[in-house]
Amino acid sequence: MKLVFMLEEPSMKEVLNVLLPKLLPAEIAFHCIAHSGKSDLEKSLPRKLRGWNDPDVRFFVLRDQDDLDCKIVKDQLRKICDDAGRPDAIIRIVCHELESWFLADLAAVELATGITNLAKKQNTVTYRAPDSKSKPSILMKQLVPGYQKVSGARAIAPHLDLGNTRSPSFSALVGAISKICQS
Repeated sequence: MKLVFMLEEPSMKEVLNVLLPKLLPAEIAFHCIAHSGKSDLEKSLPRKLRGWNDPDVRFFVLRDQDDLDCKIVKDQLRKICDDAGRPDAIIRIVCHELESWFLADLAAVELATGITNLAKKQNTVTYRAPDSKSKPSILMKQLVPGYQKVSGARAIAPHLDLGNTRSPSFSALVGAISKICQS
């Protein structure tokens, strides 16, 4: 089996390139395809899903929720996958942005950046439920001066706790990957 991840942006690819080897058994290969935003992802998704002829491939589609209704975003992606002949594609919506996952694990951010006392903020109202924040990238920039999406993802990803449940969207992805590995 091979897992192919269709991603909205390069920063997600950086995170998955670190996390997937920790989550997947050695016999399951993976490939991450980063796009240049949600429009690029949605435009190229049908062609890529139809063009992949390997029956052993399972697709994951990951996209940020941003300020949209999560259910509507997922339904739109489901329709694209169904119309492309891949109703088995697994769709996960990152609520609201990838930085929500980082804000859910301030210990990882602290380790990656060397900024002390970040982990102590985890149980404050602002960081307790990061998936509910509509602009987590702004919060990350406030916590980490000079934060950049790709380099930040590359630095933080090795420290993320795979068992962290403060971000339900992160937990949903980890759970879906674990489930597919057991099937």
